[in-house]
Amino acid sequence: MVGFLIAILSGALMSIQGVFNTEVTKSSSIWVAAGFVQITAFVTCLVMWFATGRPELRGLFHVEPKIALLGGVIGAFITYTVVRSMSTLGVAKAEITIVIAQIAAAYIIELFGLFGSKKVDFSWMKLLGIAVAIAGVFIFNLCGNKNG
Repeated sequence: MVGFLIAILSGALMSIQGVFNTEVTKSSSIWVAAGFVQITAFVTCLVMWFATGRPELRGLFHVEPKIALLGGVIGAFITYTVVRSMSTLGVAKAEITIVIAQIAAAYIIELFGLFGSKKVDFSWMKLLGIAVAIAGVFIFNLCGNKNG
């Protein structure tokens, strides 16, 4: 249950962050906003690192596969793509599309056991669920275009 509550909080925070970042972009530029997000995230991580008393840094040198260290680079492009999609589509359309893309990508990652994730067996029901969710995105976007 705790995991679901944390996931709900994560989703809500991503939506709020996207709105905030889009607003910051209006006063600067998308890459300035993305850079500011990354810098403030780094400062927050440093503060939390000291506050939690976990000074072990050497573990970073033992990460395998090394490609896993690209999370920050990916984070910069996540910030960019969220801001661009929100400013183009609006918050709700962008978020629903982003969430469905996350679900589909996560299933593909698990299905093939990519990036060291646990491999899962193919499920027609999960594929149907993703297809229904994608159809929902199209319906959501279609309704939004007709002001209905």
